[in-house]
Amino acid sequence: MTSQRTRERLLGRLMEQGISNMEVLDVIRSTPRHIFLDEALSHRAYEDVALPIGFNQTISQPYVVARMTAAIIAGGPLNKVLEIGTGCGYQTAVIAQLAKSVYTVERIKPLLERARKNLKLLGLRNVEFKHSDGSGGWEGKGPFDAIITTAAPQQIPQELLAQLADGGRLVIPVGVENHQELRLIARQGKEFITEILDLVRFVPLLVGQVHH
Repeated sequence: MTSQRTRERLLGRLMEQGISNMEVLDVIRSTPRHIFLDEALSHRAYEDVALPIGFNQTISQPYVVARMTAAIIAGGPLNKVLEIGTGCGYQTAVIAQLAKSVYTVERIKPLLERARKNLKLLGLRNVEFKHSDGSGGWEGKGPFDAIITTAAPQQIPQELLAQLADGGRLVIPVGVENHQELRLIARQGKEFITEILDLVRFVPLLVGQVHH
């Protein structure tokens, strides 16, 4: 079910879609995506699709995880990364293997607890968790070399830009449900340079809504 063959097939698909960073591909190959899913869906773990994880949330499509991760590591070494929207912890696990420390924020408590368990299972100890809506980033822990957001605001929260280190990169989906752009924003001093990477579909970033 979680055979090496299905993982290799997934890697082939990612490479066909233009993912060429070997570091990212190696981490995706070695990260057991099936442990992040309910048993009923685990046979689909290595398909290149987003899948439900409960609470109207999804585990991101591997292509999108790879694209976002490649975009932030292209900026240089990652000491501190902020992730907004932990979900079940799959994207967190991928980044935690490429960064020195990861700070992750999730507004749905049961998902945060599940992610904590999953990362412990994988022996990843360089992650700090916070139960919050994420739109305000994580005050006091920045500045961050990179920020990855797995929920889409209609406009980019200023707090996230403020917590980005000089030379840092923010990868964020922006827009309304049927029209979202995955944007890469690089900070150079007081300037922010934006590049559009892709069209995507993410759950909306909900401000002020924390679920216990």
